[in-house]
Amino acid sequence: MEEFKYIVSIVKCMELSGKIRCQTAKVSGKLAKKMVKLGKGMGKSFPGYLFLKIGSYDCLKELAKTPRVGSIIITGTNGKTTTTKLISLLLENDAPISYNYDSNTLNAITTGLLSDNIDFGVFEYGIRDIAHAFPDEVCKLVAPIGVVYTNVSREHSLVAGVSNPFDKYLLAKELLSRPMKTGIVVCNADDPRTASIGTKKEADVHVNYYGFDLKSDDDNLLKPDIDCPLCGSKLTYSVMFSNHRGKYSCQCGFERPNPDMRLTELKKEFDACYVTLEGKVYNHTTDKEIPVFLKLKTPAFGLYNLYNLLCAVTTYASFTNKPENIENTVNKITKSLDLSILPPGRFEIMKVGDKLVGMGQGDNGDALNANVQFMCEYVKDDLGFIYTTPDTGEDDIFEDHVQSVIAAKPKKVYVVPGRTSVDAAKDYYEKISEYLDADFYPLPYEEMANRRTKIIDLILNSPYKYIIVSGCGPEHYMWAELKSELKTHMD
Repeated sequence: MEEFKYIVSIVKCMELSGKIRCQTAKVSGKLAKKMVKLGKGMGKSFPGYLFLKIGSYDCLKELAKTPRVGSIIITGTNGKTTTTKLISLLLENDAPISYNYDSNTLNAITTGLLSDNIDFGVFEYGIRDIAHAFPDEVCKLVAPIGVVYTNVSREHSLVAGVSNPFDKYLLAKELLSRPMKTGIVVCNADDPRTASIGTKKEADVHVNYYGFDLKSDDDNLLKPDIDCPLCGSKLTYSVMFSNHRGKYSCQCGFERPNPDMRLTELKKEFDACYVTLEGKVYNHTTDKEIPVFLKLKTPAFGLYNLYNLLCAVTTYASFTNKPENIENTVNKITKSLDLSILPPGRFEIMKVGDKLVGMGQGDNGDALNANVQFMCEYVKDDLGFIYTTPDTGEDDIFEDHVQSVIAAKPKKVYVVPGRTSVDAAKDYYEKISEYLDADFYPLPYEEMANRRTKIIDLILNSPYKYIIVSGCGPEHYMWAELKSELKTHMD
């Protein structure tokens, strides 16, 4: 009996020690959050890092209970940051929230949870592989009420110098929602990879799908050669929207799910798009299906950002605790949007003298193809293509890239290293020159300012009035600076 009492007293001391540790971690994290100016980089991650260093994952489980309704995690290959921004803008109209984007780590999520008096947490989360992101454990720790998928494309084929096959990359994305037994998973129905994640989760949770309901008549679209994510056979597409997104089916029975939220009308102008969004979305807080019908004017920021908007509206309608506000809130936020909503390196079309220049990051095949598709809507004459290459070991990304470069039908391709290796860039140039007239500029990474200067020079002195500049490169160090420098030459 005495031994039993002794054991009980030890357990109680351990519990007290755990509570003290968690409270210390919370106080320290909040103090760090006040001291660090929240902005780019460590400002978003250090308070969370400190909390986890002092506390433990058990402490994070407790901290994750902070939002009164719950947390929503957004992941995918492209569009995470823009979609997270849009969801946050919409949701904060109805409820107090905490959010993070542009710093998509567990430390940043933890920093966001170090907030008081919030209903929702809205967090971007980047997943490269299972080893570094441990996505299923993140799901267990944060216990989100929602996981949102934008799209999945071939990217991060090398992580810390180690091969990361695409099937492992896709699995890492899937694992973020696999432990969920309650809540909602939001998936892109037009992307067979995210749709396959949704179909597997339908037995456990509600899945809200979003997608386009349009006809496709774009001659610049690539004909995708995409494996079924369930059986490995080739998918058949009846309609294509962008890259591997469209209406598809497989001989095994897998097919595109019917979207709960659809983009049904699209009218494009040079500086604006007019769209109709409609559908019925299951809402988490009311446990009811909510009808939505919206006619919106948006900036002309490309088809891929219309997907981001559609995803954001679907997510907002899925979780808002004031569904009666949906129409007014979406209209209000959409009217306030401009190109500043896009991250610094994202694709933008600019008038520079008598030239029309499309410029921005395209680190994977899906992103570059979206950039080409957007640019080709405006091209009326010969096109010059300044292509910035992937690095050593990123041949699969180049294979996707070169299809998009060829599909753009450029009169001339100017190949510039986008990452570190000039030798890899030369190899890629030699492969491109088998298909297209191309020149190579071996500009080293260490002389980034010279690289940017040469690209600007190629634009200004090009004989072509239509020029696209896209491919790989650091978002801020290269693309943001490059766009800023180019704008000094605008009328």
